[in-house]
Amino acid sequence: MTQVTGFGNNPTNLGMYIYVPARPASRPALLVLVHYCGGSASGIFNGNGHDYVTAADRYGYIIVLPEATRDGHCFDVSTPAALKRNGGGDSTGIMSMVAYARSHYPIDAARIVVSGFSSGAMMTNVLAAQYPDVFAAASAFSGVPAGCFATTNGSLWNSQCSGGTISKTAQQWGDQARAMYPGYTGRYPRMQLWHGTTDTTLAYPNFGEELKQWTNLAGLSQTPAFTDHPQSSWTRTRYGNTGTQATVEGISIAGVGHQLPMSGQLAYAIAFLGLDGASGPPPSSTPPVSSPPVSSPPVSSPPPSAGTGACRVADTISAWNNGLTSSITITNTGSTTISHWSLAFTLPGGQTITGGWNATYSPSSGQVTATDAGYNAVLAPGASTDIGFQATHTGNTAKPSGFTLNGATCTTA
Repeated sequence: MTQVTGFGNNPTNLGMYIYVPARPASRPALLVLVHYCGGSASGIFNGNGHDYVTAADRYGYIIVLPEATRDGHCFDVSTPAALKRNGGGDSTGIMSMVAYARSHYPIDAARIVVSGFSSGAMMTNVLAAQYPDVFAAASAFSGVPAGCFATTNGSLWNSQCSGGTISKTAQQWGDQARAMYPGYTGRYPRMQLWHGTTDTTLAYPNFGEELKQWTNLAGLSQTPAFTDHPQSSWTRTRYGNTGTQATVEGISIAGVGHQLPMSGQLAYAIAFLGLDGASGPPPSSTPPVSSPPVSSPPVSSPPPSAGTGACRVADTISAWNNGLTSSITITNTGSTTISHWSLAFTLPGGQTITGGWNATYSPSSGQVTATDAGYNAVLAPGASTDIGFQATHTGNTAKPSGFTLNGATCTTA
């Protein structure tokens, strides 16, 4: 496990660690592994997450391990910044880590997955809700629904949620997750949920609330399509696809408290997440199920016409003293796939780009063009990609203007 610094926009000062096995796969999967409250990257790497590490040695996938550095070492899944895509919370920093890994290794974009325990399980739910176009699947051990821990007083703890007293309809939970990425109409990640029935830290009713949320996001009934007992104390329910990589899967462990994962459980998560080399459904950045999927060209093939089409740009500025960061989401709102893109815009006077992520920027001021980084070059209809830059300013912290994608004028959100 190696620490990485300077990996991109990191508004909450998270630590980043990465594990690359000695013999990585030619197109490795990427696992984001998120630690529990009071934990650390090394704690989960060497402790109850170590089965993920030994499996990485076997299957060749790469692991990114975020580390919370605030007092208590818990991840923020409570504040407004934390519960909004590109909102400037912990999830923003974690996605910078994902972008760093994708820019330094030939990651298989169809197999970017996330798993976490306790506080990390809550973050797993949040990341899957905010970035459904990035994560193909998720596995959460002892978590709560995305948005359940929301607070309005600055606290990172919600005792009503932890106590299991917040109950909503499936539609309400689904809408709460959808509000984290407004306008998104594509697939949501496959979700695997684990919980012990005697958990009093994050009470067991949260398990049922999670199942409501993720079956709703998948457009499924709350009635299981499959139920079995892999071990005598386990009850496993599957929704939608009933195979190893079900659309939604819940595993309830009788008589067990807040102590997951237990020995042998990560093997089930590894298979569900597709980290054993098996590919699951297409990544959630493809069009919705009702639309015909668009295939990306093989790497060895000449790219098709880049296309223009329509586009939408959302830009969030975070400014301080004489510096700022600009986090930009580009969405292909047209009907044809864009295979390579260049985003042109006008930088406000007095702003000068000093660094960027997920794109190359030239020149550093005035009329700027951001060009894809290769791994994010293909944008299917409805798909999005996140880029951004850091800049100095002389007092003008306005957003860039005049966005065009491959020459087509973009609407701004």
